[in-house]
Amino acid sequence: MFDTLSDRLAATFKNLRGKGRLSEADIDATAREIRIALLEADVALPVVRAFIKQVKERATGSEVSQALNPAQQVIKIVNEELITILGGETRRLRFAKSGPTVIMLAGLQGAGKTTLAGKLGHWLKGQGHAPLLVACDLQRPNAVNQLGVVAERAGVAIFAPEPGNGVGDPVQVAKDSVEHARAKQYDVVIVDTAGRLGIDAELMQQAADIRDAVQPQEILFVLDAMIGQDAVNTAEAFRDGVGFDGVVLSKLDGDARGGAALSVAHVTGKQIIFASNGEKLDDFDAFHPDRMASRILGMGDMLSLIEKAEQTFSQAEAEKMAAKLAKGPKEFTLDDFLSQMEQVRKMGSISKLLGMLPGMGQIKDQINNLDERDVDRTAAIIKSMTPAERQDPTIINGSRRARIAKGSGVDVSAVKNLVERFFEARKMMSRMAQGGGMPGMPGLPGMGGGAARKKKQIKQGKGKRQSGNPMKRKADAEAAAARREQAQADGMPGLPTGADGKFELPDEFKKFMG
Repeated sequence: MFDTLSDRLAATFKNLRGKGRLSEADIDATAREIRIALLEADVALPVVRAFIKQVKERATGSEVSQALNPAQQVIKIVNEELITILGGETRRLRFAKSGPTVIMLAGLQGAGKTTLAGKLGHWLKGQGHAPLLVACDLQRPNAVNQLGVVAERAGVAIFAPEPGNGVGDPVQVAKDSVEHARAKQYDVVIVDTAGRLGIDAELMQQAADIRDAVQPQEILFVLDAMIGQDAVNTAEAFRDGVGFDGVVLSKLDGDARGGAALSVAHVTGKQIIFASNGEKLDDFDAFHPDRMASRILGMGDMLSLIEKAEQTFSQAEAEKMAAKLAKGPKEFTLDDFLSQMEQVRKMGSISKLLGMLPGMGQIKDQINNLDERDVDRTAAIIKSMTPAERQDPTIINGSRRARIAKGSGVDVSAVKNLVERFFEARKMMSRMAQGGGMPGMPGLPGMGGGAARKKKQIKQGKGKRQSGNPMKRKADAEAAAARREQAQADGMPGLPTGADGKFELPDEFKKFMG
């Protein structure tokens, strides 16, 4: 959703790099480009004005003029101001001190309230709660049935005493649900209310009646991130008519310009609490303004990636695999490879995971063109092998390749390529586990090779003399620091680049990805 905005901002900052000082004309030109980028992304005009005003005030102040690297300082300012308009700090759900916590979902028809009720229930269940979904949308055809299907998929309970399709009193259902939850020991009640195609008095009155009947701890306004500027008007109407405590963004995986997401917190004064970025139940998480700002500026989102990995991977299993790799390449088999691949697949879309890595905006087209089905084809090939072949792929000859290809429905060349890529990957992973570092990616944290590389650097630097002039030494140190700052501003330090200076994957990764 924010690809266009990210590209425009990246191009704007690129023009600043390499400048020792920024003139007033440079700051004005940068502010103008950022303003155009935000307006093209459909951000509300009052938000753009407030944002640009803050950036210009800070950019013309002493924090940039006295900075060692002014360009990087401007990027820092833009990042901080983006975090501010996205809501500042992460907002958490409020829970009742006693009895069930009631969460009411409100919004227009088609915003995704019913689906989101299931996602929120699934998320709360993963947090150790016992949620109950309540079907109070008795207007829309088959809304009750849809909530039942969503609840079943999420593995949570549902309270739906009325059939819907125009039959039943939603206010009474909401009131009864709290008593039902108290009796059955459910600690969170999620009330799915009816929507309309537009704001009207009947919608507002029904939502207000349900609110008064259940006294929710949280009223969440579900906002379709794809509807543009009208999203802000709708949010303001709901805030004034019914009131809400927080915003949930749905359909963040769409291809709209996404300005509503950047505008709603600033305009309404209510923070975004959750964001939904896909159709699956797991495509939903708490909204972190700092992480979203980092993604928009192409800096990645390592914290979210780490959290996903921690939820998916077992610590004991990870240590066991690391110990295997440390013993030598031959200890790592195709069974282990398949297990690791399935674990990664549980984390979600491969392209989304790669998009969370810093610097990956430079190869966005390659990431978007990844075929997720390649993982399934690879799994099919491995599962078509015998246990002996998975343990020792070197025994796979021509006749075995033909049998495996026939069993997995692929060409013989695909089997051959997979085995070759596996040997390359195994060698690389073993080298990393033993402290050799990732080829072509020196010095990356957690990738090994640190100690060995430091020794090498110390050896190479032996005998290098410094100037006896203190002023000269200071100037050399400042120049070296500036070069490091510039490398960080241009992307992740240590990432391999091609002849054109752009990021390139190491050869081992290219072979592995086919």
